[in-house]
Amino acid sequence: MIIQTLAFYLFAGITVASGVMVVSARNPVHSVLFLILAFFNSAGLFVLMGAEFLAMILVVVYVGAVAVLFLFVVMMLDINFGELRRGFLTYLPIGLVVGLILLVELLLVFAGWVMSPLADIAAQAPIPPVAQMTNTHALGMVLYTHYVYLFEVAGLILLVAMIGAIVLTHRQRGGVRRQSIGLQTARLRRDSVEIKDVPTGSGVAS
Repeated sequence: MIIQTLAFYLFAGITVASGVMVVSARNPVHSVLFLILAFFNSAGLFVLMGAEFLAMILVVVYVGAVAVLFLFVVMMLDINFGELRRGFLTYLPIGLVVGLILLVELLLVFAGWVMSPLADIAAQAPIPPVAQMTNTHALGMVLYTHYVYLFEVAGLILLVAMIGAIVLTHRQRGGVRRQSIGLQTARLRRDSVEIKDVPTGSGVAS
């Protein structure tokens, strides 16, 4: 029990510290690396809770795909840090106002928070053994029964975000060469291939 408690505080402390460094780091590459560290420690917390499936999904999906993609994108972008700092100072008052509003809303939520009467019943409910119901089965039962509508709403939000990203990426911009599939497929062989009969020994010497 003591080892589990120490492991919990270790993973939780590193996760919180990594989250703070993600926001406060000056280099975006370092922020992404701290984000990966936070994901790994969050996976450790899931393992301590007995949710091995969530830990595996967190490492495989977020660390192995999303965070690595963020890292590649940040490293390939030519970011002007001086301009970013000037923009930060320009929008700092608006950001402070928005942050203050969010803080007040969170305080109001916590002030009016009341524990559900079903919480004690759910906490006292016996947990089925692993041989009877695996972690993945239990997660699926909860996700697709009690929270199925929230799951569908989350899917719709992701769909709208994906469509918005596609629209912003494929907008018409001047001076950018675009691919025309119709012109490529309608092009004839004689318009794109030319055969040259070069006599032996008359080519350009390297």
